[in-house]
Amino acid sequence: MLVLIRGAGDIATGIALRLWRSGLRCVMCEIEAPTAIRRTVAFSDAVRRGETTVEDVTARRASDSGEALRLLEEGIVPVLVDPEAACKAALRPDALVDAILAKRNLGTKITDAPVVAAVGPGFTAGEDCHAVVETMRGHTLGRVCYTGSALPNTNIPGLIGGFAGERVLRAPADGIFRQVLDIGAQVKAGDAAGYVGELPMVCQIDGVLRGILPDGTPVRKGMKSGDVDPRCEKFHCYTASDKALAVGGGVLEAILHLTGALRERR
Repeated sequence: MLVLIRGAGDIATGIALRLWRSGLRCVMCEIEAPTAIRRTVAFSDAVRRGETTVEDVTARRASDSGEALRLLEEGIVPVLVDPEAACKAALRPDALVDAILAKRNLGTKITDAPVVAAVGPGFTAGEDCHAVVETMRGHTLGRVCYTGSALPNTNIPGLIGGFAGERVLRAPADGIFRQVLDIGAQVKAGDAAGYVGELPMVCQIDGVLRGILPDGTPVRKGMKSGDVDPRCEKFHCYTASDKALAVGGGVLEAILHLTGALRERR
C-alpha cells in the first residue's frame, strides 16, 4: 500500500514512522523552505540537507515521482518538494494523509485518493476527507473521527513537564533568524537561543532545547522559532514524541479501517 503524506514535520514524521514500520510505503510532500522546529525528528530536514534519519528510518529528498518510487525500492522514505501534492496524479496513492497542521485545509479533497485522512482541526470527515485524527493533547489524542471535526485550535501549547506556553520560543521581530544554540543544549531561563538582528530570543524556563529554526530562516515577529523541554531529557530531542506516535497510530487505524471497508463493499 502506498500512502502520500502532505507535510514532513515532526508530527507527519511520527505518522510516517508508524506506517512504515507497519509495512506501508510512504512518500512525503513538503515546501521548499520547511519551518519545522523539531528538525532532528522531522523528515522535512531532508529538503535542506538532502538526507536525514529519524530513529532507524532514513528519508531522502527526491527530484520527481520516478525517483521517489526508486527510493522506496531501496527502503528509503522519499521527500518531494511539492506543496500542492501534484505528484498524486503520477503516484496514484492508495491513501493520502494531510499532516500539514495548518489548522485549515490547504487544498486536500476527499477525492484525492481512495482513502483520505486529515490531522487536526480544519477538516470535516465526510466532506473534505474520510477521517480526521485528533491532535490535541488529552483524553482524545490520536482518536479517529469518521464524522465531524477535530477539537478547535486553542493556540495554547500542550502541557509538558508542568509548562505550556512558556515552552515555546517566539521570534522577537521580523527579519532573519540567527541560531546560536543547537538542539540538545541545556538552557536556563534568560538564556538567548537565537537572535533577530540585535534582539534576543530568550528562554523562559530551564530545560533542554528540543527544537529551533535553522540559521538564516526568515521569520515574523511572534513566529514559533524554538521549543524548550523542561523534562531535561536529551533523548527526547532525537526520538519521535508521544504525541506524534499517538497521532500516527490514529492515522494507521483510519487507513486500515477504511481500506477494509472499501474491500467489503467490493
